[in-house]
Amino acid sequence: QVQLVESGGGLVQAGGSLRLSCAASGRTFGSYAMGWFRQAPGKEREFVAAISWGGRVTVHAGSVKGRFTISRDNAKNTVYLQMNSLKPEDTAVYYCARHRQSFTTPQAQQVDFDSWGQGTRVTVSS
Repeated sequence: QVQLVESGGGLVQAGGSLRLSCAASGRTFGSYAMGWFRQAPGKEREFVAAISWGGRVTVHAGSVKGRFTISRDNAKNTVYLQMNSLKPEDTAVYYCARHRQSFTTPQAQQVDFDSWGQGTRVTVSS
């Protein structure tokens, strides 16, 4: 069972930036696509971004495209989410997740991910 630990959340003013990190345990990190999801207060969890196992293919939700960038460092067992030009509507708990199958292209559906971190809270003030 992989362990995923997110960090880097916090309080930031609108227009600011944050970088989230997700550290994974185990030796198979580089074999799996990874994703970021978020859940705002009173809303369902939604897809933010995903990256292929090798890092060459990325997918971003329309609401964050051009502002957020997902990346990974397989040598460090870590996936990142660089968030720029933050807006109050980006306020949420952000979760990283590992795809349920190895060596697949990144997907945007939660059902395709079966390992989740505990989340890190991001609050964007106006």
